[in-house]
Amino acid sequence: MQAAKALRGGATMVQLRHKSASGSELYEWASSIQELCHTHGAACIVNDRLDIALAADADGVHLGQEDLPADVARRLLGKDKILGVSVSSVAEAEKALQAEADYIGLGHIYPTASKQKSSQPIGPGSIAEIARALPLPVIAIGGITGKNVCEVIKAGACGVAVISAVADAPDPEKAVSLLIKKMQSCLQ
Repeated sequence: MQAAKALRGGATMVQLRHKSASGSELYEWASSIQELCHTHGAACIVNDRLDIALAADADGVHLGQEDLPADVARRLLGKDKILGVSVSSVAEAEKALQAEADYIGLGHIYPTASKQKSSQPIGPGSIAEIARALPLPVIAIGGITGKNVCEVIKAGACGVAVISAVADAPDPEKAVSLLIKKMQSCLQ
């Protein structure tokens, strides 16, 4: 399981994301990953599906712009669960702040093969713009690798969300560990 490898490598949060899985499959995976995350002192977030996050007692949910409105999700989640929102502009980030999001996932920063995108990458300059404008933690998303992670951290991201950098690595556990070390060295 990729989540277990990422957690052994030091990941602090795992997001369950599977667009085509059934609700019952997602519930089973979310319950399993939630338990695994807690064993490693990490958070388990469910992508898009508030119902699954609540049913599995996950630590939170991450919503896109086309999902349930963030303010509605916050009301249903309560204050003790994590709410993340994907954004690609200051206006979307301001809306997430008003909805009491705990963090924003900003992207896509670089070209990525993990998701079909109809828009161009927004680049690391957008991180600095939003990080200066709003008091929300910015998690950079999209095309993040060991080669460009310092650029996004130095621009103001407090963390990164990756798929390919870990899932496509020969040793996912080592890939996570190296990415974390690289991020820490960026700040020195």
